[in-house]
Amino acid sequence: MNPHHYPSMDDASLARLARAEPEAFAELYRRHVQSVYRYHMAHTGNVHDAEDLTSQTFMAAMEGIKSYRGAAPYIAWLMGIASRLRARFFRGIQPEVPLEAAVHIPTPGLPTDREAYQRLQLNQIHEALKHLSGERAEALILCFFSELSFTEAGSVMGKSEAAVKMLVSRGLQDLRTRTSLALEADHE
Repeated sequence: MNPHHYPSMDDASLARLARAEPEAFAELYRRHVQSVYRYHMAHTGNVHDAEDLTSQTFMAAMEGIKSYRGAAPYIAWLMGIASRLRARFFRGIQPEVPLEAAVHIPTPGLPTDREAYQRLQLNQIHEALKHLSGERAEALILCFFSELSFTEAGSVMGKSEAAVKMLVSRGLQDLRTRTSLALEADHE
């Protein structure tokens, strides 16, 4: 198949092709590397570890691509791999969630006072997330940082879409009570 057709293909079709065509896997990598990287960055807060875990995630996905059957969205299957690698990485260590590292701040050209205010907000979120239950923090990271839908996050976490919505809703409520921030909950 002509690699120029890859950008118009859905993930499941690309995953089937990727068993034999490395270029198809490269397209899946391009589509999802940012979500996987932001997920690992949100959990580790360390560029080196996030890059290493992102590489491991995609190597495991490439090696295991034949096991992807298309029952769940590809991104959910991929983030399941990321989640298992993260759990292994933190084996016994309670990860803190330094979210300031996962968000693109500062943005070039921002006035200094606004930049300082945004950094303060992110520090507040980081401090508050330390006090959330692991599941609420994980749901927020998957939905807001990796930009998965509630359904996709549910596939990763082994929960229903409704359960993920509830975790996100309660997580946001917890954050609001711990910070003066108004995070938007209009995520789909």
